[in-house]
Amino acid sequence: MNIYGFTLEELKEYFAGIGENTAKARLVFNGIYKSGITDFREFGFAERITSRLENDFSFDLPKVVQKNESSDTAKLLLELSDGEHVETVLMRQRFGNCVCVSTQIGCNMGCAFCQSGMMKKRRDLELSEIVGQVLALSREFSCKIDGVSVMGIGEPFDNFENVCRFCDLVSDDNGLAIGRRHITVSTCGIVPGIKAFAERERSYSLAISLHAPNDALRSEIMPINRKYPIAEVLRAAEYFTEKTHKRVTLEYVLLGGFNDSPEHAVQLAELIGERDLYVNLIPYNATESVFRKPDDGKLSEFCGILKDHGVIATKRREFGAELKAACGQLSADYRKEAEKTL
Repeated sequence: MNIYGFTLEELKEYFAGIGENTAKARLVFNGIYKSGITDFREFGFAERITSRLENDFSFDLPKVVQKNESSDTAKLLLELSDGEHVETVLMRQRFGNCVCVSTQIGCNMGCAFCQSGMMKKRRDLELSEIVGQVLALSREFSCKIDGVSVMGIGEPFDNFENVCRFCDLVSDDNGLAIGRRHITVSTCGIVPGIKAFAERERSYSLAISLHAPNDALRSEIMPINRKYPIAEVLRAAEYFTEKTHKRVTLEYVLLGGFNDSPEHAVQLAELIGERDLYVNLIPYNATESVFRKPDDGKLSEFCGILKDHGVIATKRREFGAELKAACGQLSADYRKEAEKTL
């Protein structure tokens, strides 16, 4: 078993199961995440316990096979134990270092503008593989991690249990102790997942990928909209806020000539109306899709219209375009190169 695949509560259950004091679980968990211990003998336990731990657990992390870095961004392509690859990104922001993690190998949501959507889902990531992304970045670049965005490859609510366990693990005060308000999970609009996430005892920030101001336009680029149309998604967002007292962020990627006109901005503002929602505008990071980055000035114009209508909106700072940091780009290129050698 991989030690990074256990939350503190699960580790307590393990120690109870082998007839040992569960307080040892806290010592192990704390040592692993606070001090970076990777050898059970450093804990000074009796030999019977140390031998059992060494026999039952490994400290394996994903293998770094490619690394790209710029002044504000770093991206790793990681190889997992079964030979699959996953991407993770480090963004150096004003408040600290934020990691964007992936939750699946591929994605079944099929969003037309997304590189990940071009790769069919092959499997969910295990908890240890999601945690491993954070630890791999932290160790590769010798940095403290201050925030986590669950916005990489895959739909988080399609891997709901492991994503929730991941949030609980990295926010645990005995572990990485990342503040809950600095942990954001992004969904394309899985309504049952939004509601279930709202009802958990521990709450985290939520972002919803909207990307269009009406159902007709959204259904063109996001197949999930046919199952969960905008009105239903917004009701779920309101439910989340009611349960958690946290404002939901609507992510809106501007696709040049598709959803970035002043008319679209007005429609979006009218759609939001009096709802307590926050809009994060994102310039498209071009992939192999037919979509393109919006013309210069479109982002500011769009943002200005929203603000004029009373909508809280910001423009996301661009990270890693030169690193192919859009979800799925690095692994897609790696697979192409690998295929050339076959």
